[in-house]
Amino acid sequence: MSSKKGVSIFSGRNSRYLAEKIAASFGIGLGKSIVTEFSDGEFQTSYEENIRGRDVFIVQSTTPPADNFMELLMMIDAAKRASARRIIAVIPYFGYGRQDRKDKPRVSIASKLSANLLMSAGVQRVITIDLHADQIQGFFDVPVDHVFASNIFVPYLKKLDLPDLIMASPDTGGTRRAASYAKALNTGFVICYKQRAKPNVVEQMQLIGDVTDKDVVLVDDIIDTAGTITKAANLIMDMGANSVRAFCTHPIFSGSAYEKIANSAFNEVIVTDTIPLKQDCDKITVLSTADLFAEVILRVQSYESISSLFNLNK
Repeated sequence: MSSKKGVSIFSGRNSRYLAEKIAASFGIGLGKSIVTEFSDGEFQTSYEENIRGRDVFIVQSTTPPADNFMELLMMIDAAKRASARRIIAVIPYFGYGRQDRKDKPRVSIASKLSANLLMSAGVQRVITIDLHADQIQGFFDVPVDHVFASNIFVPYLKKLDLPDLIMASPDTGGTRRAASYAKALNTGFVICYKQRAKPNVVEQMQLIGDVTDKDVVLVDDIIDTAGTITKAANLIMDMGANSVRAFCTHPIFSGSAYEKIANSAFNEVIVTDTIPLKQDCDKITVLSTADLFAEVILRVQSYESISSLFNLNK
């Protein structure tokens, strides 16, 4: 197709497993690039093919360590210096997205800082999925294509054909997300209200709504330590639910998250491949975002509507 001409897709080391699938779905090979490491830990990025006048899509999730973000910045800078026509960052997981405001005095708004650094490096467009906070789009002065994993999760959920489906949010902050799913699937939703003793530690949780004999699906953008979501799952089952599942876009899974999920009341936890799993777990199912990102890239190149394709309620 003409919209595929002049397109090159590259990847940082952190997301090569996903970039290869995106390139294959788009219909081209993954571009050749290398990272040279020095003995002190410093590294250098390099494109091993001509990209002059081409539209360069760089796939890299900015998960810790910070080297992943630095590598993305360096690849953007190298593409700019190699005279690429356009430089688009495809960031499946936008790191530091939880630091989107000053929640106490004298702290950094790291997601705004990240946006500034990306633009200073030379990025001209950003494609990402399920930002932790929608307002992060406003931190950029370049176009941001913010798509939703619901386009992957909803078809999967419909195939499960659960008889008494109800959506749930693991906390009050995710109420809008659960309500959107409930509206699209023509069902109700409940909310888990939590109080934290300190970051990553839930002190107590209460359920708002009735889940008796229901097949409950919790939805969230991130699972980190899995403390909140497993506590919510156990509470939901204690309150008389028939089954409990979870949708999570970004499986950070730090600390003892895998053990918590394995020992929880969950029937299944469905995640995407924006972040690779560190270990296997029988309760975790991974759905790929590759076709979704490939379709966005195609539409960006052909100047077609993206919002019409990724509206959950259509």
